[in-house]
Amino acid sequence: MPTILAVSGSPSPVSSTHQVLTLAADRLGARGHRVESLAVRTLPAAELLRADLDHPQLADAARQFAAADAIVLATPVYKAGCSGLLKSFLDLLPQFALEGKVVLPLATGGSLAHVLALDYGLRPVLMSMKPRAVSESFFVHAGGIRQGPGGFAGLEPGTGALLHEATDRFAELVEALADGPARTVRLVPAA
Repeated sequence: MPTILAVSGSPSPVSSTHQVLTLAADRLGARGHRVESLAVRTLPAAELLRADLDHPQLADAARQFAAADAIVLATPVYKAGCSGLLKSFLDLLPQFALEGKVVLPLATGGSLAHVLALDYGLRPVLMSMKPRAVSESFFVHAGGIRQGPGGFAGLEPGTGALLHEATDRFAELVEALADGPARTVRLVPAA
């Protein structure tokens, strides 16, 4: 099975974005994929901003990214775009760091007006990195997140089901492309 890297672009250690990414990663793991995680916020900030790939932690993160067959990128939406943290990480990677890889963009945000941030903000960045395929983006509105006394308490049932569908479509795409280019993959359910 292909290896999938789940990359959290949230600057917060307690984040709905990271929790949504964890739910997607768990679903992919249940399908038999090897899923590794990378929280960009744990990388040294000054070196990240300088794109210092000589720093051991950044070099390790870049190697982990390069070794993965597929990538799930999760970001909160700030000011109608992906987090600066995620963008800084993508900027330090080689120009075609996504070559041959399948990508699933995920985002969380407080306004439905931010839904297009994935397709108009993040997707062009990803496409410039030459991925094999970019799966259908998935946005989780704050209204689809249940909050408890300790913060994130899960997703509303409808939102959870939609996340499962998006994750499964991504997994099917990853699996089909791993088997070779000849297979036909249906990305959108038939009406």
